[in-house]
Amino acid sequence: MSQLVFATRNRGKLAELSVLATPLGLEVISAAELGAPDVEEDGATFEENAIKKAREVAAAVGLPALADDSGLVVTALEGAPGVYSARFAGPNATDADNNRLLISRLRGVDEALRTAHFVCAMAFADPGGALGDQVEMARGECHGVILEAPRGEGGFGYDPLFLIPDRGETFAELGAKVKNTISHRAMAMGRMQSFLQKYFGTT
Repeated sequence: MSQLVFATRNRGKLAELSVLATPLGLEVISAAELGAPDVEEDGATFEENAIKKAREVAAAVGLPALADDSGLVVTALEGAPGVYSARFAGPNATDADNNRLLISRLRGVDEALRTAHFVCAMAFADPGGALGDQVEMARGECHGVILEAPRGEGGFGYDPLFLIPDRGETFAELGAKVKNTISHRAMAMGRMQSFLQKYFGTT
């Protein structure tokens, strides 16, 4: 069975990606399990960060690597927190810290102006394999509205504040099964899946 490394240390992302990768028939390993070094996310875009993580982790462990960089883009905040989503409230911020800051920054903003979308940029690198220096990319987006207070116990990150209007529930209320069919990460993985199946010969 071919091996695929997920270049993330975020447990929430790892859990979601593991479920989404199940149909691929690959042995999925986390970068942390292999002792891969942390990769500084200093890119200006989600794509730049995803490419950097995939390339550096693949080179470090000698296996194909899949990385994603994702975050929340809020219209009223001119795109913030964007690539700084995980560290919106500071370098050691918790999810709760980031959510509190987002609520504070949007206090008094009319509901119609609280639109936002999650972005996931996904990159696959295999410098020691057939792909060489090339990187395969996929992107997914999911649109919603930011609430004034969190709802739901599931998910991670900004999920309790991110409402899907046509479902009337936040990402934290939907449950993993539903979220993994409509999320930005699910969209990106769906677009990456056919490439990975062909690349690893699992079609």
